[in-house]
Amino acid sequence: MNVAIVTVGDELLAGRTTNTNATWLSEQLTERGVSVERVTTVPDRIGDIARVVNEYRAEYDAVIVTGGLGPTHDDVTMEGAAAALGCSLETHDGALAWLEEDGYSRADLTAGTADLPVGARPLHNETGVAPGAVIESVYVLPGVPAEMRTMFDSVADEFSGTQTYREVVVADEPESALLDRITAVRERFEVSVGSYPGDSVRLSLEGTDEETVLTAAAWLRDHVDRTE
Repeated sequence: MNVAIVTVGDELLAGRTTNTNATWLSEQLTERGVSVERVTTVPDRIGDIARVVNEYRAEYDAVIVTGGLGPTHDDVTMEGAAAALGCSLETHDGALAWLEEDGYSRADLTAGTADLPVGARPLHNETGVAPGAVIESVYVLPGVPAEMRTMFDSVADEFSGTQTYREVVVADEPESALLDRITAVRERFEVSVGSYPGDSVRLSLEGTDEETVLTAAAWLRDHVDRTE
């Protein structure tokens, strides 16, 4: 299963808010064996949201959109998702019922709070107000981290893939000097290798067979200079 993540918010693009939602979702999906193919941030504009969601839903098994839910003027994500699917918004009675059960009267709610794309499956917001939704392969979640995480947990079982295993080898050599060992471990073992230089070089080995990954990491540790 491959997935694209779309985070919405002018504050993310301006650097005023750290995009922890994208990191958390990527970790959760990767742990479930899902391949995260894209992480994209777009502004609070309906056209931008609709264009990116429409493009990604054609390319990937699922699109997760987070941020910009609610009835205020700059909460336009649900409208953008609806536009991507070619449908309109309507008040969802089930979502209103959930809110009433949580102690919100319809009279107290701002107009539009429970507006969802026609035909959407509503997702109850256990820790906030604005509901989420699933429209075909598009999952629309809140931007508040606690709300997003709780809502994702309610649909997490819908995301699965091939389990991958990972080992890290830290080498005390320049990255350029390691190219022959990187090539060799790829040829000897069915693993992918990522190289991440810093004060030392972190070599990340990944594969679908745990024993192969462990054996490859052991081989590589024996063939690079390491700081004990």
